Amino acid sequence: MAGEMSKELIIGPRSERVREELAEAAAWSAYAAELREVLGAAIEKSGADLLEVGGLLVSELLPEEHRGLRNGAEVRPPQAIGLAEGMAAGRGPYCQLAAPGRLQIESGWDGAVHLYTTSAVAADLAELHGEGVTFLWRDAAPEPIEVSDPVDAVADAGFWARVAEASERLTLVCERWAYGAGGCRWFRVTPESTAEVARLLRPRSLVCVATEPELNPRAELLQDDFTAFVAPLPHGELAHRNYPGGADTLSEVTDDGFSLMLADVALGDWCAVVPDTDGVARGQWETPGVSS
Repeated sequence: MAGEMSKELIIGPRSERVREELAEAAAWSAYAAELREVLGAAIEKSGADLLEVGGLLVSELLPEEHRGLRNGAEVRPPQAIGLAEGMAAGRGPYCQLAAPGRLQIESGWDGAVHLYTTSAVAADLAELHGEGVTFLWRDAAPEPIEVSDPVDAVADAGFWARVAEASERLTLVCERWAYGAGGCRWFRVTPESTAEVARLLRPRSLVCVATEPELNPRAELLQDDFTAFVAPLPHGELAHRNYPGGADTLSEVTDDGFSLMLADVALGDWCAVVPDTDGVARGQWETPGVSS
């Protein structure tokens, strides 16, 4: 269904109690049921069999039903509706869900969900109504993703050959598959394990490589984003903890058993985007360490 997404529908709870308490409100389940119906109708009218996940924000371990999520993943309508309901409820994980050129679903405030769609689909949905939901239509398009200093290198065979060569020395690989503290994995690679790690990484992820990094805990690292590790570093996937925004004291880090620290700004020198299966890198990522 071709067309330009120029219409926005904001679906929100009619009840002030639901807006304030979200899923804790007694009337939440009724609102959520109507919200699911509206989302289902919008997805059906848009002719979307799958919706693509973008802008995924993961602050903690994903629940089992969403364990396969990543930026660029495609989900079927029932899972997309469940994700939208979770965002409205304030639970997350947060993301955009899109059928490109036809429909985009985003989280709003106070239990609301925003739908961007075409004029044709908007006309089909114009008669929607419900007891516990409000509908606000307006002319608007989704805001484009703006990346001021994008990573344009591709994690292709040549990239991984260089990583394998570098991994004769201590080399760490970070895969960022979503935004947020819970959206990355770390590996220590060797010449023998680099190819296997490369196979594990998800398409559209950001890959950052640190060779012989400075890992000694230092007070000056506390002011900015950093990652802490447990020593000694084994080969393979690493236990770690992200500290977005830094930490107040070194003891806050070391008392939890982490004795190595790596500043995020150190990851901006060697980065690439994991391509899709056709070899095209479609993930959009800001170069680490670049301030907005």
